[in-house]
Amino acid sequence: MKILIQRVTHAKVEVEGTTVGTIGPGALVFIGITHDDTTKQASWLANKLINLRIFKDSHGKINQSILDHNGEILVISQFTLYAECSEGRRPSFTKAAQPELAKCLYEQFVEEVRKGGIVVETGVFGAEMKISLTNDGPVTLILEHLSSSR
Repeated sequence: MKILIQRVTHAKVEVEGTTVGTIGPGALVFIGITHDDTTKQASWLANKLINLRIFKDSHGKINQSILDHNGEILVISQFTLYAECSEGRRPSFTKAAQPELAKCLYEQFVEEVRKGGIVVETGVFGAEMKISLTNDGPVTLILEHLSSSR
């Protein structure tokens, strides 16, 4: 399981021309799920995300978590984070989890972040989405939790 985090001043997601999620200052988070990911990984990544110090403090130093910053999170399911592009010219998505597993773990990840006291907005799992954002920094990070079998 991996997440791509972008610190933003605002972000929104639209499905079929309708805004389904919007946030102010905080983080836009794309989550990718692979075949052997577990609920343990979803919980670990959610905890890591809400406690990761990626926001500036009053001295301009990157030293605050999203909790400290009172930020919001927009979570988008992104199976293309597991694209394999090393051979040929067309990405392969065989490393991405099947939709049934991915949706379950995506929903658990969102719930775990919410349990941490964060305002969370989401896209629509499996939908074609349009995402707009304003990067803050820019700050972009990738976090990955590998299962013990890899």
